[in-house]
Amino acid sequence: MKIKAAVFHEPGVPFAIETLDLAAPGPGEVLVRVAAAGVCHSDWHLMTGATRHTTPVVPGHEGAGVVAAVGPGVGRVRVGDHVALSWAPSCGACFYCLHDRPSLCQTYVEPLWAGTMMDGTTRLSHDGRPVYHFSALACFADHTVVPEACCVVLGKDIPLTVAALIGCAVTTGVGAALNTARVRPGSSVAVFGAGGAGLSVIMGAKLAGAGRIIAVDNQEAKGDMALTFGATDFLLAGPHTIDAIRRLTEGRGADTVFEVIGVPAVQETCLAAARPGGLVVLVGISPMGSATNLPGALITRQEKTVTGCYYGSANPARDFPLYADLYRRGLLDLDHLISRTYALEQINDAYADMLSGQIARGLILFP
Repeated sequence: MKIKAAVFHEPGVPFAIETLDLAAPGPGEVLVRVAAAGVCHSDWHLMTGATRHTTPVVPGHEGAGVVAAVGPGVGRVRVGDHVALSWAPSCGACFYCLHDRPSLCQTYVEPLWAGTMMDGTTRLSHDGRPVYHFSALACFADHTVVPEACCVVLGKDIPLTVAALIGCAVTTGVGAALNTARVRPGSSVAVFGAGGAGLSVIMGAKLAGAGRIIAVDNQEAKGDMALTFGATDFLLAGPHTIDAIRRLTEGRGADTVFEVIGVPAVQETCLAAARPGGLVVLVGISPMGSATNLPGALITRQEKTVTGCYYGSANPARDFPLYADLYRRGLLDLDHLISRTYALEQINDAYADMLSGQIARGLILFP
């Protein structure tokens, strides 16, 4: 079938809207009519070269839609199901899946980074030449073919716009607070970066009962957003940020500090923002090949812990429906996370708005 998609060709070159060929789903695969796709920094990392990928490739890793067809052997989803798409499919049988770390599933890693399906081929093409899938989803397109493991069925009362956010920003952020850090009631939290994922960390920390939630960003416009989603304090990033955090935490520093940007220098600052015995959670994805200088002597003497957080340490099959239910019950304010919507043809404008810092999350909507 013919589809319309945003295609990335090389760093620095705007996304191009092109007509591509999409093959029918193969064994264990699902055709999804995409309804909404989130405008996320992780796709923009392709544009800056921070993430390297085989090209041409269709980005888009935060999406939701309706199942339009299924391939042979698919039994868990049916035509007409509303699904949130997970960019970290899991097999359920490898070492990591059996130890409840499905986001680290070893079965899907190689084809996911190669931009192919499990058989090593793509379902996307242009004039007979392969076009690759980003993060197993390639959902900056009106239709996409994905592994069945990428599809999590949600109730049809959950708007597909909200389901799309659950597919990445919400699961990454709320999961970082609840699964990775296990924020304790009454504890202090600092969140560096108040974009879609950072605001989701704030919502997760509030849900966990944190007593003080300090949001830090270099965009003053993010202050009102952060306070709306549950932060108790907002600090504009600068040379006095650490002193300000300590003043707000009885001179100690925060119990848990989240870095949700992926900038090594900010990660180093986060270590200083954590109290002795505190936890630093690295949520943002740093550029490939970059390095973060964390002083080992200080980590040892102050017993600080630094840990990574990939996809909110989530089990999507368990956590997507949980977050959908929390939204349903009014405990996660996901409607207001959506600042602006765009047509696919406006995708380059959407990223310009994201980079301006004026929006929480933008969404590409498909008719």
